[in-house]
Amino acid sequence: MSGSYVLAIASVLIVSYLIGSVPFGFLIGKLRGIDIRKHGSGNIGATNVTRVVGPIYGKLCFFLDFLKGVLPSGLVLFLTEHVHAFEDPYRLLPALATFAVVAGHIWPIYLKFKGGKGISTAAGAILPLSPWAVLIGFAAWVVVFKASGYVSLASITAAVVLPASAVLLRLFLLSNASIAAITLFILLGILAILKHTSNIKRLVNGTENRFSSGDGK
Repeated sequence: MSGSYVLAIASVLIVSYLIGSVPFGFLIGKLRGIDIRKHGSGNIGATNVTRVVGPIYGKLCFFLDFLKGVLPSGLVLFLTEHVHAFEDPYRLLPALATFAVVAGHIWPIYLKFKGGKGISTAAGAILPLSPWAVLIGFAAWVVVFKASGYVSLASITAAVVLPASAVLLRLFLLSNASIAAITLFILLGILAILKHTSNIKRLVNGTENRFSSGDGK
């Protein structure tokens, strides 16, 4: 592995992580004069912003968290596979950008490493690498949310369906996502489930709140 490739890996990880660390939910709360971490579920994600600040701000938060996921992975994918600005013999850099931007959202350096659960950002980051998998995962999220009213259950379902869809799409030659990207999708799915451990316990116990007063993403 050449020195320039190592430098490219380090640059992608650092820049993507810093972009992911931008806490839009926290900033939106501050614009409204509150610390979103001290209200509702205490989460900086779109669901808690919707509940505490209002639906317009919640949609804005979702869009910004989604967009900050799209930007690093999409840009790195474009630079490596379309204009060949960087050597990427293992097709590793877009997957690393995806991982780093989600890690930044979950453990943001600007908020002492206490962030959100990363569902919106992960969906955005995966979109350039496997758009059909994201669409299938989103459809699963909508169906489960509409049927149950639980954001957490819908997010957990999407976290399972999205990587499974990516694997099947590649097996049936309907996607050219790299092995590194597929592996990363599976790891992100596992991470999302782990981040929802407390929600899973409440779902099992019947104490999880539905969206109107529920847990944030």
